[in-house]
Amino acid sequence: MANKRPKLEEIVTKLRQVEALTGRSMPRLDTIRQISVTEQTYNRWKKKYGGMGTEQLKELKRLQKSGYELQKLEAGSLMRALLKA
Repeated sequence: MANKRPKLEEIVTKLRQVEALTGRSMPRLDTIRQISVTEQTYNRWKKKYGGMGTEQLKELKRLQKSGYELQKLEAGSLMRALLKA
């Protein structure tokens, strides 16, 4: 069975955990292992979601949802146009 992808809130929480533990002089690699992700995944997450706060996270989710809805509408109108032709 495939692993599920973590939600954005979980990613930001894990990034904050690493920041907190490294602030307590715990080695960064150990903290990354403690949150059960690879160093590559951590670096990718940090680059993409590193400085996000709660409000920015909500805005990102809202924008992603509206983009998905637009794609759905566009596909529906394209199908109707193809059926008419």
